[in-house]
Amino acid sequence: MQQPLSIIAELEEAVTSGSSAKRVSTLRQVTDLFLRDGERLSEEQVRVFDDVLCHLVARVETRVKAELGGRLAPLEYAPTGVIEHLAWDDEIAVAGTVLAGSNRLSTTTLVEIAKAKGQDHLLAISGRASLPEAVTDVIVDRGERKVIRRLADNAGARFSETGYSGMVAHAEADDELTELLGLRIDLPLKFLRDLLQRATEAVRARLAQIAPAELQEEIKRVLKTLADKARGESSPTRDFSRAEGVVRRMKGLNELNDAAIVTFAEAKRFDEVAASLAILNNSAPTEMMARLLEGLRTDLILIPCKSAGLDWATVEAILCRRPVKHRIDETTLKTAMKDYGKLSAQTAERTLRFWQLHNKIEK
Repeated sequence: MQQPLSIIAELEEAVTSGSSAKRVSTLRQVTDLFLRDGERLSEEQVRVFDDVLCHLVARVETRVKAELGGRLAPLEYAPTGVIEHLAWDDEIAVAGTVLAGSNRLSTTTLVEIAKAKGQDHLLAISGRASLPEAVTDVIVDRGERKVIRRLADNAGARFSETGYSGMVAHAEADDELTELLGLRIDLPLKFLRDLLQRATEAVRARLAQIAPAELQEEIKRVLKTLADKARGESSPTRDFSRAEGVVRRMKGLNELNDAAIVTFAEAKRFDEVAASLAILNNSAPTEMMARLLEGLRTDLILIPCKSAGLDWATVEAILCRRPVKHRIDETTLKTAMKDYGKLSAQTAERTLRFWQLHNKIEK
């Protein structure tokens, strides 16, 4: 550490009596040293560099700050102090690269900047490779059209219920945003339905044509339902009474267990699987369980299964045989197993209660 420590001695001279060129030269020298040795430095040594860089960067012009941001933003080990200093800069030429690309910014910092800065800063944040719900909530609330469109086009952005609702509201009279949202495979069904209901006929037709295979069937199904409603032809209600009767009898005989549900799944009797999940979840709607089993999202099926107390082997049997066009792949199945292990019964029960309330409101 002799080299960086020797630079500190030069620092005071560069800052107090040195010229602008001297300060820039010192900043570049320190940055070069950090880029060369940063991965091998201890936390204490990184803090030394951080202090030096923060001291210098406060006293150089915008173009030099922007240059520093461009060099440090891609680094997984960049000093957090100077990264935050650059991210908070009013000049987007300085802050933009760091906001868009540095993994050293915490969620808390991103939320604070999103709340305080203008549309250029929000636009930069919206392009990050990964964005948690806490950040997207702020952007959805404050962002203007250009920002919201970039956010909708960012596959790494995650949204809360409030965030999705706000994005759909932004899509009103914005065909480009409607298309971007309609192509998101993570958009929950209720928001897809709302989005398509608001969309123009031209946008609906385009989405049905260009959507990825895993979304096309769902979009066409929603569009058919909307068309039926427009003609006054409500979709026929599925009759689960036979399956529910079978499952109730088994429940009364204490025969409704994991083994019985596996047998239903292996025989592809998914009306009975849906009825079983409904009864084991305090008589939740069977139709709701059927929608989950036949929907696109594997992760949502874990909720009623966990709330019902099913073993993973039973859940695996359901996931591997459920009535969808594309069979579950090995990677998705492994992810589902890990998620199922982490999911608590209490969280699953609360989520299911929320769904039931929403189901009643929608009806």
